[in-house]
Amino acid sequence: MYEFPLSERIRNLLRLEELFARMGLFSKRESAADHHVALSAIFDVLGMAGRSDLKTELLQELDRQRNMIVSLRDNPAVAADRLEQTIDALQRTRHNLANLQGKPGQVLLEHEWLMSVRARASVPGGACAFDLPSYHAWQQKPSEQRIDDMKLWCSQLRPLEAALQVTLGLLRETGQSQQVLASKGTYQMQLTARSYQLIRVLPV
Repeated sequence: MYEFPLSERIRNLLRLEELFARMGLFSKRESAADHHVALSAIFDVLGMAGRSDLKTELLQELDRQRNMIVSLRDNPAVAADRLEQTIDALQRTRHNLANLQGKPGQVLLEHEWLMSVRARASVPGGACAFDLPSYHAWQQKPSEQRIDDMKLWCSQLRPLEAALQVTLGLLRETGQSQQVLASKGTYQMQLTARSYQLIRVLPV
């Protein structure tokens, strides 16, 4: 399966999704090297989340999706229970994101030790033991303790991750699909005046 975004907004959301997937995968492992990768993903998420308009864009997209789904309440072909569950999930996700104080991950941005690691890690080879002895000491801690730290730090980004999952999930679920043939690997289609956000290509 291949996805291609048709706007810079969706492009950024897909980038964030990739970072969250990397963060989730490596933060659950035990080695210090895996946790270094997870921390790098956290720092990248913080960098993208630091954009002043990201939170606003996600809130607006959640509102747009909620309005679209609410309009289906009178459609007899739509399962009412599933519809209400989706609306509740949207409202809950929006509430949690809107109630974040400051930027997403603000607590991490104010974490002096993490920010010192982030500053050195951005330099090629800057996370060596002689550059960051405190980070080296953290890497020597038992894996269980490091995993607990990773869980705590990742939890600060959960409202953003949840909003991202709901937004992209509904975008994918509500898209229209059609089967086409790419003759010699090429397919062209004349688009209408509708607003397109994402192309998904699935082999058959």
